[in-house]
Amino acid sequence: MAANRLDLDMVLGRAAEQVAGDWDSLRTEAASPKEAQAEVGVVFDAIQALVRDQTSAIEVAPTPLGRRVLELMRRRVLAQVAEMPGQVGIDELLGVLGAFERLAAALEADWDRRFSDRLSGPEALDLVVEVAHDLRSPLTSILFLAETLKRGRSGPVTPLQDRQLGLIYSAAFGLSSVSSDVIEFVRGGDRLLGGDVTAFSVAEIFESVRDIIQPIAEEKGLEVQVVVDAQTHQRVGQPVALSRVLLNLTTNALKFTDRGSVQLTGREVGPDLIEFAVRDSGRGIPAEAMALLFEPFRRRQQPGDYAFSGSGLGLSICRKLIESMGGELQVQTSAGAGTRFSFSIALPIAT
Repeated sequence: MAANRLDLDMVLGRAAEQVAGDWDSLRTEAASPKEAQAEVGVVFDAIQALVRDQTSAIEVAPTPLGRRVLELMRRRVLAQVAEMPGQVGIDELLGVLGAFERLAAALEADWDRRFSDRLSGPEALDLVVEVAHDLRSPLTSILFLAETLKRGRSGPVTPLQDRQLGLIYSAAFGLSSVSSDVIEFVRGGDRLLGGDVTAFSVAEIFESVRDIIQPIAEEKGLEVQVVVDAQTHQRVGQPVALSRVLLNLTTNALKFTDRGSVQLTGREVGPDLIEFAVRDSGRGIPAEAMALLFEPFRRRQQPGDYAFSGSGLGLSICRKLIESMGGELQVQTSAGAGTRFSFSIALPIAT
């Protein structure tokens, strides 16, 4: 038994030496080799204390560096044990591995608390924006690659592959929009509209929205109807904001419609005044959900309850954009008969 304990002490010490000398594996979490080596020593002492049940001696900080060192040491120990079968007792080995697990659990629990503290602290909004930016960057790459493949620029695409690429593009576009919503909402929405007023084609916006959501509709077996009055086509306004609102509303309509159709319409209702509407044949919005429908960061009472999104940002952003364009978002809904979102904004005829 004593020989086994000696072997394990040797294994742990060798693992610590190897990790301390592996600067390349720690450079992303540590500021310098000296800091990394110091953390290895702390983790090594903590593991030995746990093996001997001296838990009061544990003083490992809940940092990414501490967690990284712990995982690397565990890998090194297992690699050495695999190279010397029969030289380490199974009970002693289980005791060491149990010590690793106990320390990892302690660090994880404390790390969760620290993360929660940061979310509720003065830097919380900066953290949210950082995470949203981190999500949006790879999503932009996915959108570009999906569109490149879908257009056949990398070779012929079968009908099935075209459909699958459409679903990938739609999903990535939706996630990218959520990331943008979070960033803009946290910053107060001052840049929601963005860009100058410009001439655009209403019909082209409708077609663009349909192209993006069509794969989702086909997957659910739903019909997408687009109805645009000819006289509304060439207008002056904020096409990016308008497209974003219509896409959000249409995507949401598809989400809560299991059969039937989703209709997107645009019609002239007065001089320079265009009414846009998205109607679905879904289950409708319950009366109890209407009071909080436009409330950001709301919580659903139960799984499956109606919500524009888990965060509630979607409708909040839509309403803010519409109000910035001089309109007001209206809702008509009936249980089991669907929902209609509509708004009217002034869009002068492009000359």
